[in-house]
Amino acid sequence: MFKDLRDTLRAYKLRDPAARSSLEIFLLYSGVHALIYHRIAHWLHCRGLKFLARFVSQWSRFWTGIEIHPGATIGKRLVIDHGMGIVIGETAELGDDVLLYQGVTLGGTGKDVGKRHPTIGSNVMIGSGAKVLGPFTVGDNSRIASNAVVLSAIPSDSTAVGVPAKVVRIAGEKVNFASEVDQIHVTDPVAEELEALRREIELLKNQLKGEV
Repeated sequence: MFKDLRDTLRAYKLRDPAARSSLEIFLLYSGVHALIYHRIAHWLHCRGLKFLARFVSQWSRFWTGIEIHPGATIGKRLVIDHGMGIVIGETAELGDDVLLYQGVTLGGTGKDVGKRHPTIGSNVMIGSGAKVLGPFTVGDNSRIASNAVVLSAIPSDSTAVGVPAKVVRIAGEKVNFASEVDQIHVTDPVAEELEALRREIELLKNQLKGEV
């Protein structure tokens, strides 16, 4: 457990330019506190102590503003940047080295039973306000842009953006998001389609003027 905590603190120092020391991260970062509480809640949940597990998770939510269901499975070195408003559902699964920004929801789409929340691969970045809804997989090394709404599977090494989210880039090689965490400068496919329609309308208007 202590080794996992040390690795998590190192991950925060690597990915957060505002982080100045491991002690500061441990004492003041709500994402670290939420993860520690979740480890306890998940341990209780796996041993059938569901009420105690949920009590711990709600206590964590009260203090950190981050709600992680005790049943969620979280890998190593999760980094939660700011974190306020993050919700992670019961059957969600997160791989290693995941980076979440504030307002992210890893949720379901209704009252289905069984697996109903997403599986997030390793080395995935999910931008501020993004919603990933449903029992599908977001592949390793992928990026979900801010405020995207993801309703279907995302391949590995991809960038997804928009509402609903569309894949706008699939890289042929692995990307190291520890050093590249830009969640703003991505192409918006909806904007591109609207621009194409605007150009086509202008072309048709010019052709009609030429015929008159």
